Amino acid sequence: MRAGLVQLSSTDDPVANLTVTAALVAEAARGGAQFILTPEVTNCVSLSRDHQRAVLQHEDDDITLAGLRAAAAQHGVWVLIGSLALKTGDADGRFANRSFLIAPDGAIAARYDKIHMFDVDVSATETYRESSGYRPGERAVLAETPLGRIGMTVCYDMRFPHLYRRLAQAGADILTVPSAFSPVTGAAHWHVLLRARAIETGCFVLAPAQTGVHRQSDGRERRTYGHSLAVAPWGEVLADGGTEPGVTLVDLDLTAVPDARRRVPSLRHDRDFAGL
Repeated sequence: MRAGLVQLSSTDDPVANLTVTAALVAEAARGGAQFILTPEVTNCVSLSRDHQRAVLQHEDDDITLAGLRAAAAQHGVWVLIGSLALKTGDADGRFANRSFLIAPDGAIAARYDKIHMFDVDVSATETYRESSGYRPGERAVLAETPLGRIGMTVCYDMRFPHLYRRLAQAGADILTVPSAFSPVTGAAHWHVLLRARAIETGCFVLAPAQTGVHRQSDGRERRTYGHSLAVAPWGEVLADGGTEPGVTLVDLDLTAVPDARRRVPSLRHDRDFAGL
């Protein structure tokens, strides 16, 4: 199977972002990708809750979801929309950070709402409180497809290995980790965390990323790390997208999954323990 990791520098304008994303999805399809993946918050990278309230839509009305469903059908490919920032019916007005798996006929095959919220103080000048604007999901999602069984996660989830272990023990072959990673934590943790999740589970890990400078309509900027990554079940980095927007193509041999698990069958070696 050939996968295409789409790396974006999304702005806070969903209309402009869709044009760029659709073009890169088409490029990946021309390159032979059967499974095309976009990053977290494909539709809108915004630092302003007020701006989000003005431009975001509910799922049924979202132009990015509609546009990429149409693209999947046009090209006859599977598309993982890494995530979309979407309005919800929640009384507190918080958004959903929702990943979508789209089938080659354009149908929504699976949805996953990001479980773990990025509430951190990276430095004195870089602070995030994702839970103030987004409500966390509550359900792990494993999607059955002709490509393999796909365990869906988003970004900060990668720091919680029990989620990935559960997905692998439930039969996942591929783990998706679309992200918009901070440059500071990215430089320190991105590669090692994604390699660890692959090694621990014996799964392929596919992590399309936001990258570079995300210019905002109010003149501010946000930066992300890039380096969209594909990791094999034995932990080898198969592809690294660097720091420029674009498409990274990678061929996956899913027979590597049972081979890695045969060599180190740790998914079957859980033991209960006392003392804590």
